[in-house]
Amino acid sequence: MPPPKLSRLELKIMEALWDHGASSIREIQERFPLKKRPAYTTVQTTVGRLETKKAIARVKKIGGANIYDALVTRDTAQGRLIEDFLALFGGRVQPIMAHFVEAGKLTLADVQRAEQHLHELAAQEKEDGKS
Repeated sequence: MPPPKLSRLELKIMEALWDHGASSIREIQERFPLKKRPAYTTVQTTVGRLETKKAIARVKKIGGANIYDALVTRDTAQGRLIEDFLALFGGRVQPIMAHFVEAGKLTLADVQRAEQHLHELAAQEKEDGKS
């Protein structure tokens, strides 16, 4: 099953769970900056949506509070976002890379790390092909 598509608020809630582990709705809400903190009921509704999407699950109950934890990893959610973003460019990476270079967001060190990773993947594929 593909990872769920997450809204901006859903991602913020997921960040709270990824960073702090299993939490109640109140704990999640209190992790938002005071000036941008959504209402408790907004967090509660969004947590319900995340549960429906199977991105989080109720793991226990303490007193009257349900405790939720992430089922989707940060890497999985980020991968989904990246795939959705690439789809806007027809799956082509080059325009994005060119923009990052021009904006100073992609350094030579970043390119060298990517190149090293590609070499490692190629070596692994070659090794897997021999098995």
